[in-house]
Amino acid sequence: MKRTWPFLVAGIVLVAIGVVWMLQGLNVLQGSVMSGSSLWGTIGPIVLIVGLVLIAMGILRRRKR
Repeated sequence: MKRTWPFLVAGIVLVAIGVVWMLQGLNVLQGSVMSGSSLWGTIGPIVLIVGLVLIAMGILRRRKR
């Protein structure tokens, strides 16, 4: 039996972190050292995509059962 929940949990956490970092990098969320930094505007979407891939892997593993 393959466990899918670690993929889903990690993916959801990474998506949330990626969204926050992206919004801070784009200066939408202010009040942080990361606000307005293009570095975090770039890292955020990358982390978001990795999270989405993990979620997709978890869903696909669940469907294969």
